[in-house]
Amino acid sequence: MNMVKATRRFEEWLRRRTAIVEPDLRTKHKHMAEAAFPFLRATFYRWIQVWPGVCSDLAKAPKVLAVGDLHIENFGTWRDAEGRLIWGVNDFDEAAELPYTNDLLRLATSAILAAEEGHLALKPKEACNAILDGYGKSLAEHGGAFVLEEEHKWLRQIATGELRDPVPFWKKMDGLPEVKSAIPASAREALEHLLPAQTLNYRVVRRVAGLGSLGHVRLVALTETYGGKIAREANLLGERERGSDGNFVPGNYESCRASARSFCTSTRTMDCAAPLAALFAH
Repeated sequence: MNMVKATRRFEEWLRRRTAIVEPDLRTKHKHMAEAAFPFLRATFYRWIQVWPGVCSDLAKAPKVLAVGDLHIENFGTWRDAEGRLIWGVNDFDEAAELPYTNDLLRLATSAILAAEEGHLALKPKEACNAILDGYGKSLAEHGGAFVLEEEHKWLRQIATGELRDPVPFWKKMDGLPEVKSAIPASAREALEHLLPAQTLNYRVVRRVAGLGSLGHVRLVALTETYGGKIAREANLLGERERGSDGNFVPGNYESCRASARSFCTSTRTMDCAAPLAALFAH
């Protein structure tokens, strides 16, 4: 099966399982054709088809709960339940049980492509060595989040720098088109689950973002509480299928479910080339 056929079949499958914003899907196709790095980001459905054959030895590694669609732009910041600033992986839409090597290989591939296209100020070998070194240290320390309030001060400075200015962020949010049609119950439930109070009045707008999920309906609830603005986002997914072995198929989704996340005024999802380059340097 070639790339064109694989993409057509994937998108036909997707339309049967969730609402698709066709103009956004055409924008995704345009970005896919621009360069290898955006192509990688946009085509996890093809990656999961071909990588076991291309890297057959690595595909035999033990399975773990993997991120799946891991690449250098799937890292960012958020506030945890204690209000602390955290940095780490922030996109789990494709999470599934996969060989642990999948995440390492895909992250390294993305770093190589980004470096070759000038998005990382690192040589590909340096990036790969840093990824492997960081993975080994994380295993030895039993994992853990990057709590920027207490450690990794250099990364916190990047996260709270000028690029995180809340003024243009909220100006952009306030300018998004309001949703006039009925909102799917799953999306409303996901949005309200993240609100600090169920009694808050909020308006829902539509946002276009991402690349792999471009084409999915992405909704944002905007409201104010305790004197400040807050935003909560839901990304509509699709129906999740089981394979012949009874396990969920990677890249498929639970029926009528929505993934949701909070925005932080000055610490929304980061542009990751700069922090990752700095991270590798440490």
